[in-house]
Amino acid sequence: MSYSTIRSRGALGLASAFLISAASGALAQSPPAPKPTPKEAQSAYEPRSGPGAGQKYLEKLAGDWDVVKTFYPKTGDPVKSNGRAHQAMINDGRFLQSDFTFDAPSGKTTGLGLIGWEPESGLFTSVWVDSRSTRMSLRRSETPFNGEEIVLYGRSLDEPAEGGAGSAANGARPRSRTQTHLEDGGRKLIHRQYVPDGDGKERLIMELLMTKK
Repeated sequence: MSYSTIRSRGALGLASAFLISAASGALAQSPPAPKPTPKEAQSAYEPRSGPGAGQKYLEKLAGDWDVVKTFYPKTGDPVKSNGRAHQAMINDGRFLQSDFTFDAPSGKTTGLGLIGWEPESGLFTSVWVDSRSTRMSLRRSETPFNGEEIVLYGRSLDEPAEGGAGSAANGARPRSRTQTHLEDGGRKLIHRQYVPDGDGKERLIMELLMTKK
């Protein structure tokens, strides 16, 4: 056997030993942690939340309804109009969507509402838009849900958070209030809206009497 052959075999042996050692070291190391999926990454930033007691109540408001709307002006007689509404739970039972249509002498108007309940705070938040104006109405409750009615106060994104049950406490501007509850075993839905009328008082300005079909 020649010297060159021996040297080649020796080099191959050293190379093989190095590869085996490197492979053994790689096997001994812990595998890298898997990268979070996009869904998990979003949950880490924005934790999931499921329906709760508020959604159980909203489920009772779902269905098709006949609606009688009464507007109470500051002076003069009340003005009534008839309408209909379809309400349904959406997004896996997390929100109630309301689609209204009213027929009046001045023409047909439509409205769209969305309301949800947050288990963390125990508060309802709603938004309303309609074909009468380009404004969006934002409302939120101020005390945890009592299981019997939904009470919301008007809010504005241009103003700081206000407190005091819609009063002018701490310099807060009085706001409108809505009150919604069921009657007659859930077959009637009563929705009333009140507005400030000076001296800390409020007056009824609008009422929806809804009867389930």
